[in-house]
Amino acid sequence: MTTAPGLVVVDKPAGLTSHDVVGRLRRILRTRKVGHAGTLDPMATGVLVCGVERGTKLLGHLALDTKAYTATIRLGAATTTDDAEGEVVSTADTAGVTDAGIAAGIAALTGAIEQVPSSVSAVKVDGRRAYARVRAGEEVVLPARLVTVSAFTLLARRGDDLDVEVVCSSGTYVRALARDLGAGLGVGGHLTALRRTRVGPFTLAHARTLEQLEADPTLSLSLDGAVAVAFPRRDLDDAAAADVRHGRPLPASGLAGVHGAFAADGRALALMADRGDLARPVVVLAPANEPGPA
Repeated sequence: MTTAPGLVVVDKPAGLTSHDVVGRLRRILRTRKVGHAGTLDPMATGVLVCGVERGTKLLGHLALDTKAYTATIRLGAATTTDDAEGEVVSTADTAGVTDAGIAAGIAALTGAIEQVPSSVSAVKVDGRRAYARVRAGEEVVLPARLVTVSAFTLLARRGDDLDVEVVCSSGTYVRALARDLGAGLGVGGHLTALRRTRVGPFTLAHARTLEQLEADPTLSLSLDGAVAVAFPRRDLDDAAAADVRHGRPLPASGLAGVHGAFAADGRALALMADRGDLARPVVVLAPANEPGPA
């Protein structure tokens, strides 16, 4: 059986790494050609975008620069990992923390901010992941980076627990927001729950659980559908389509960034990008030596 190319959007369960999910999908879909974009921590749940067969070629080009989460922040304790999986390193009485103080703390962490990633993040330090260095007993201090938190909303306060919604740029750590909010309030804080509800154009509406995929091992989006959802569209006539299938450039499209080039029959032929006066193929998805649909 030949597995069709495209994307599978998984509602990742807690307790599995993103690599674990890829392993499960390889067994479910009976193919080794599965990869993922936008890693989620084991504790986190929610949207994980996976490519299948030729769909893996899309992963490095997907615009996954905006992400949305729901999360729970616990005030009154700081941990080694900035989440509930780490060891508690300090505790404090939260009786003096007011709603106004929380609102001010959230406001200070909204917009363009300098954020220091958690020391157990996947950021590389001299070629090795920060979390691997921490596990090896090294002390890791990462430099601050500019990130954008376009929305940081308090949904509910339940004692020391704050239910929040965050919309942010890629590279933002919600664990670090929990840490910094607690530090700003003088009581410490860490993350106890995290659910990604959107990454780029992909939402929980696209996502299925591993159990659902076991019962119905099908794609979330075909290759053509994935390109249509994730990229600006350029429709080609037959002559231009032939050029693209041979890897030849076209006149510039005027579209920003990477865009999808489609044949008259709706088939996604390539990802392309303007370079000066020409649009050049970034990835050819339907090369000339491959037959078209019957």
